[in-house]
Amino acid sequence: MYKQVLENIAGVEIYPVITLIMFFVFFLLILGWIFTLNKNYITRMENIPLDNETNTDAGGVK
Repeated sequence: MYKQVLENIAGVEIYPVITLIMFFVFFLLILGWIFTLNKNYITRMENIPLDNETNTDAGGVK
């Protein structure tokens, strides 16, 4: 049923191409953001779970 519906839509073959381009652009943007991150920021983020000085009110034991 879905195949018949999609066959009747004019220009439906462009949607997979647009989706692939959008995914590729998003992937490149994220990859560029990762490579331009400040090393101090990365170190600070990776040490957050080990930092005992943060105030967490999650109801657990400090």
